[in-house]
Amino acid sequence: MEHLVSTTSHEQSDYFNEAHATFGDRLAAARQAKGLNKGGLSEKLGVDVRTIQVWQSDADMPRANRIQMLAGLLNVSMVWLVSGKGNGTSEVVDTFERPVGVNDALGEITQLKATLSAAVDKLDKLQERLQEIP
Repeated sequence: MEHLVSTTSHEQSDYFNEAHATFGDRLAAARQAKGLNKGGLSEKLGVDVRTIQVWQSDADMPRANRIQMLAGLLNVSMVWLVSGKGNGTSEVVDTFERPVGVNDALGEITQLKATLSAAVDKLDKLQERLQEIP
């Protein structure tokens, strides 16, 4: 089956078509709409980046527990991710209409925000610990 969603971030000539999308296509589209690269998603799931590549190329499917985790991380329903029916993400189609590089930049911004948010949490905890010292 022809993949309608690019498996590389540089091939912007491809488009997302829900009617013909495979599991791998929907996974790639939802990941990109969320602003994650393959490495970022693999890190959040605790799997190797090659596993994400295998899933996106439809060479294999994740187990049910991983599908549940993917759906939660990507803010899509499990049913949509597996079958294309139900609630997907409203941003998927918009993702493929943006100029080349915009999705990469948005993904970097999302990752930076997450990193900064985690750093702020650590700073808050450290501050609390220091304030408890007599």
